[in-house]
Amino acid sequence: MENAKKVYDFLENAKTFFLATVEGDQPRVRVYGAQLFYEGNLYLMSFGQTAATKQIAQNPKAEFCAFKGQTLRVACTLVEDKRPEVKQAMVDKMPALKPLLGEHGENGVMYKVTDATATFFKMMEPVETVKF
Repeated sequence: MENAKKVYDFLENAKTFFLATVEGDQPRVRVYGAQLFYEGNLYLMSFGQTAATKQIAQNPKAEFCAFKGQTLRVACTLVEDKRPEVKQAMVDKMPALKPLLGEHGENGVMYKVTDATATFFKMMEPVETVKF
């Protein structure tokens, strides 16, 4: 839990991160900015049926990275959590997303970050690696 919170705090500070998924044999990268710390776990949110959600359904292994004074790179598996309370927690955290997510987050997809290895870098030198 402590390591997941450390990564969450870094993402909160960085504001945006880049999520890489795989489509066939082609990597796909896009900008994200919706993360949640809930029940001791890190979650990422995607909007409804997008190319990213389809790619994750086919291959849940992903990586994401962010930069804020140092670099964070996380290799992980994304597991969809369909519980309404997780979606509601995202809406409560980011009410500006409500028009897109729906009143209770029904148009979003919440992914729990699992099997994660997170490495923090300064000037291309690994500083710390944590797992959660």
